[in-house]
Amino acid sequence: MTDRNKHSVLTYIIAAVWLANGLLCKVLNLVPRHQQIVARILGDDFSRPLTILIGSSEIVMAIWVLSSFKTRLNAVVQIIVVAAMNILEFILAPDLLLWGRLNSVFALLFIGLIYFNAFSLNKESGQQT
Repeated sequence: MTDRNKHSVLTYIIAAVWLANGLLCKVLNLVPRHQQIVARILGDDFSRPLTILIGSSEIVMAIWVLSSFKTRLNAVVQIIVVAAMNILEFILAPDLLLWGRLNSVFALLFIGLIYFNAFSLNKESGQQT
């Protein structure tokens, strides 16, 4: 498999993660634990609307990933968002995470995947579309 094909496959996988977490887990509330995490971090009063807003933002991120627009900027934004969310969750809501504090390991792996896809496999897109 060529680097270009690997890049395409990983791009779809990364977008699917954002879409699933945004649409299924947050907007459709199929995983109520996500709203509980938002309530713990940002307060209970507006946790549902904020969860929908966060989920909608994750859906937009999936679209941005698939668009291939400014792929390296997109990767940096993804890395910052994943790191920030996971640091907050690690400190403020570890008991609500699927794997507890071990979630940070999976976040780090996802960050590595994003980095690898954008900066190692995406050599030909150095000119940024």
